[in-house]
Amino acid sequence: MTDGAGRVADSTGNWVDGLAPAWARPYLRLARLDRPIGSWLLLLPCWWSTGLAAVHAGGVDGGHVLRHVALFFIGAFAMRGAGCTWNDIVDRDLDARVERTRSRPIPSGQVTVVAAAAFLALQALIGLVVLLQFNRFTVMVGLASLAVVAVYPFMKRITYWPQIVLGLAFSWGALMGWPAAFGRLDLPAFLLYAGAIAWVIGYDTIYAHQDREDDALIGIKSTALLFGARTKPMLALFYALAVMLIALAGWRAGAGLVFALGLLVFAAHLAWQIARLDIDDPDLCLRVFKSNRDAGLILFAGLLLDALLAR
Repeated sequence: MTDGAGRVADSTGNWVDGLAPAWARPYLRLARLDRPIGSWLLLLPCWWSTGLAAVHAGGVDGGHVLRHVALFFIGAFAMRGAGCTWNDIVDRDLDARVERTRSRPIPSGQVTVVAAAAFLALQALIGLVVLLQFNRFTVMVGLASLAVVAVYPFMKRITYWPQIVLGLAFSWGALMGWPAAFGRLDLPAFLLYAGAIAWVIGYDTIYAHQDREDDALIGIKSTALLFGARTKPMLALFYALAVMLIALAGWRAGAGLVFALGLLVFAAHLAWQIARLDIDDPDLCLRVFKSNRDAGLILFAGLLLDALLAR
């Protein structure tokens, strides 16, 4: 439901509701800037790839790495907003039938489809301007991601594995930081990408448990419904796969002990999530899901410190 200010049901106490002008709030909600966790989760593989490239290069070139970190930050927030806007345009009828999402700007009537499309174009333009700051190869890699982003909203209608497609989209940043540094893609970047996909499948399964009952009623598919009572062992499988693949990426890139320690803490955080999770508690599912930002930052810190010490 929405309150008098049009607040979205699962977003409270944020800067959009408290500080943004009233006319801008529906658009900021459409871009999920009232709930930035998704932007962070899109950003982190970009930062991991930047850190991994710095490790492989034998150290951090301060200005070079900081520039890429800043560009990826802006680009991730812009493109996550564009992706969410596209998702909401496609899913507007489904969103109107789910308790948690019926208060979103389009199904609640705060933003028209035409206005949302114009806002989508604006966000995509910002993302394009950011992308064009990189070398040509990286630009082409970034543009290739649009095909995955475009099809993702339709996957929940046809497969119980839409989380795989989300993983392909949300992990794409793992393929961006490496070519931004070297102008090519090598095995460590692909291993990192595969590990990030496994991580996304895990955390988005946790997220999907919030809507499990509504999804079942209206015919939306997800790994939360597919796994059901087997969710914890399946999370253990995908999280273990993520850790192993990221470890291989680090090894192939020449990472050292600091990276290994960071990866160990990352793995411990993922194990804590599984132990803490109760799939029948939607509020807890949301908190555990959000904690993946901290897990991702831990891994990035390990990569960056490893590169700094190498230099």
